[in-house]
Order: sequence, then C-alpha cells, then structure tokens
Amino acid sequence: MSERHWISAFLEAQAAELGAARNTLLAYGRDLTDFDAWLSNRSLGFAGVTKADVEGYLVHCDAQGLSPATRARRLSAIKQLYRFAFEEGWREDNPAVQIAGPGQGKRLPQTLSEAEVDRLLEAARCSGRNPVERDRNTCLMELLYATGMRVSELVSLPVSAARGDPRMLLISGKGGKERMVPLSAPAREALSAWLKRRDTAEAEKKSKGLPASRHLFPSHGAQGYLTRHRFYLLIKEFAVAGGVAPSKVTPHKLRHAFATHLLANGADLRSIQTLLGHADVATTEIYTHVLEARLSDLVLNHHPLSEKPRRKLPGKISSDGQ
Repeated sequence: MSERHWISAFLEAQAAELGAARNTLLAYGRDLTDFDAWLSNRSLGFAGVTKADVEGYLVHCDAQGLSPATRARRLSAIKQLYRFAFEEGWREDNPAVQIAGPGQGKRLPQTLSEAEVDRLLEAARCSGRNPVERDRNTCLMELLYATGMRVSELVSLPVSAARGDPRMLLISGKGGKERMVPLSAPAREALSAWLKRRDTAEAEKKSKGLPASRHLFPSHGAQGYLTRHRFYLLIKEFAVAGGVAPSKVTPHKLRHAFATHLLANGADLRSIQTLLGHADVATTEIYTHVLEARLSDLVLNHHPLSEKPRRKLPGKISSDGQ
C-alpha cells in the first residue's frame, strides 16, 4: 500500500466519520506529507516506521527551528494516522503512542481594548472604494465583534442565516456543530444595510443569466465567498486607518476581544463557552487569566503606591528624621 493511499484514506475517514473541518484536513495533509518526505529520504515507508524513526523526525523538526506548537501538531497527526492504521489492521501497533510531545509554555492570548475595537469599527465604516465595499466591511467587522465567530465561520455564512432581521445567528462551527449567537443592535443594522446592497448586486447578476450566490459575502473565487486571507488583509487595512498597530490586529484577536470584554462586563464563563463554541470550558478559562493580567497591569501602572520611586506620603518621617 502506497504512502499516498495511507494519507488519503486517513483524511477521508477524518472527514466522513469525525466531520473534520477542511482547514483541519489541510493541516493533517501538510504534516503527514512532510513526514512522508522525510521517511522517503531514508528509504522508509509508513508500514515499517519504528518509535525511533518518529523520534528522529521530531529531532529533525526541532533542528529546522519549528516551534513547539508546530512539532506538537505534527506528532499529533502522526499518532492519529497510526491509530487509524491500527484500527484498519494495517499495523499491529502504534509506534508514536508513547512519545511525549514537546513542552509548550502557556501564553495568554493577546487582545484589544474596547477603545481599539471602536477605532477598528469606525475605520471599517470608512474603508472601501465605494458604498458597497464600505457596507460590506462594516457588516464583516460588526458581526465578528458581536458574535466572536471564527473567521472561517464568518466568511462562509450562508445568506439564508441572515434573512428576516434575525436577533440570533445560526453558526456552523468545527465538526459541523451548530450554535446560536445573539446579534447586537449595531450588528443587525449593519447586516440589514449590507443585505440590501448584496441583494441588488445579486439581482443584477441574475438579469445577466449568472447564478445567484448562496453566501452572505459572495466572491468570484473558487469557494464562492470571501476568503480568510482577503479578510486578513482587510483587517490590517482597518488597523492602519484606525491608528491601531497592525501587529496587534488579526481576526482571531477580535474573537479574543469579544470574550475578554464580555467577561470584564459580567458575563459568566459557561455563557461565553457556548457563544465561542468551545467543547470544553477549560479552553474558555484562559480568558479569566487574560482579565486578571490586564487588571494587574492596570493597578501596577496607575495606582499611586505603585510608582517608582514611591512618592513620600503626607506625615511620613524620612530616615534622616525630616
């Protein structure tokens, strides 16, 4: 059995049985193809791999300067491939099962302040070559911040989900799991304005004999909707226009801002977990640490007793008795 067949069969099973998302499948495919290339240079194949071979590959990845997160992801892909091979009867063991992944230091997700988000939203309202693009940009940003959606969920939204001035949006998340998220008044207003523009453009397409799009944010690309990469570039443009450091701004950081700002304003973790579509509340708990870090920083930088050197308080006697 060829290595290519191993990978394709594994990916098909991940998609059909576990409902793995397209981006997850692409990541698995890239990681396993890299492992296959490393094995081929040593005249090895998947069927004959030993634990030592897997460890050697991880050493190779480390020597390439790959981050602990990337190495851990590649090891995970290899483990899952061999678990699948064991279940299919292609192997009698899993050579990677006892290998521990590289240690990863826990990093708090960077987020944006409410003032920075306001500047991004204002920049989106003013960015675009024409009113159509400006309404689309406004809708994209308002929906992203109002719901905390992943960027892939946002750009691929079907237009049917937005009909009828909805108070809630039905979102299809990872693994095909669906969840409902409420819309804020500004988001609903931006959505309504964009739908009018979009429907007018789609009507013109139909009059020319072109097929109508089923997506809320249609595009001429192969997928039929605005790509994640295009939106990534757009949000960088909004950052520049809004006076926010572009290095601080990504679509995922808007998701972090959504969760952190909700928590800061009194929302409970379980509610935020549901809105974000996290399978485990432990994933959501990271935002409590983000909030704690921000509050600590606020005290250290703004409390009068934290100043260095400390100011002499009224009535306090100095060491020289003065």
